[in-house]
Amino acid sequence: MSKRIIYDYLSDDELLRISNKIKEAEKKTRAEILVTIKEKRNLLEIRKPIRQLAEIEFQRSGITKTKDRTGVLIFILLSDKQFYILADSAISNIISQKTFDDIAEKMSDTFRKGNFLSGIINCISSLSEILGRYFPVLPDDVNEISNRVRFS
Repeated sequence: MSKRIIYDYLSDDELLRISNKIKEAEKKTRAEILVTIKEKRNLLEIRKPIRQLAEIEFQRSGITKTKDRTGVLIFILLSDKQFYILADSAISNIISQKTFDDIAEKMSDTFRKGNFLSGIINCISSLSEILGRYFPVLPDDVNEISNRVRFS
């Protein structure tokens, strides 16, 4: 992805703040949170729905390899201004997709107001609260997925 486009939305400092927010959130839960930003669809993805694109990224990112299958992807497609939150099996067996869709909708509302950083930070905070309830951090917890924002 060309990072120039992302800079229309987020600065380096803001990307670092997102990474730090993920690190802070993961102190409350054993779940792993990954933010992936994709600039636009490629030709093979034109007709694919946002969920399918998130599923592809979910597999590509390696988030399925977490020890307890407790990964959560926040997938952002800039060109379409679409967002999808996708959880791995251990989480999706307990927390409904509607819960994640509601969080994504709040993020979308914040984005519409031009507050991209706040939208992502609030999304991570909401996920942290919910995931911490069902998947509290364990004493032997290790960070399995990088906290850095991923560009697809």
